[in-house]
Amino acid sequence: MARRLLIPVLAALVVLLGVAAVWTGARLREAQARADDRRAALDAAGAHAISLISLNHATVDADIRRILATSTGAAKAEYAAGSAKLRQTTLANKVVQTGVLRAAGLESLAGGTAKALVVADVDIRWEGSRAAPQKRFYRWSMEVTKVRGVWLVSKAVQVL
Repeated sequence: MARRLLIPVLAALVVLLGVAAVWTGARLREAQARADDRRAALDAAGAHAISLISLNHATVDADIRRILATSTGAAKAEYAAGSAKLRQTTLANKVVQTGVLRAAGLESLAGGTAKALVVADVDIRWEGSRAAPQKRFYRWSMEVTKVRGVWLVSKAVQVL
């Protein structure tokens, strides 16, 4: 009698272990997907910050395209509207700006929207000028939105 129960009990245990493994695997995949989204949102905010402050008169058109490529929505419209003036000023003053990302942190992430805080510094010089290079410090609060699987900055506000 005990032998007859052994096989169904073992089969039930195998099924339970299988269910537990599938459930655990699904939870691990969900956790990894959330971690991937957090990392991607932070990377997008950091890349956008560097795009905003890394400008060179020799590559200004590509620099502006990079700013537009890392943004969406209202932020992209705002950058597009100001791109001609930015290009003109950068070329006229022979600006060379080199940005460095100092830190980025995620404040929130819900669905396809994240809020990040970004800190970056920039060294600014003017090619051919005797003016001393300047160092500036930037801090932003950025909203990042997932658009067709890609995280893009939809709003960037400088904070003091």
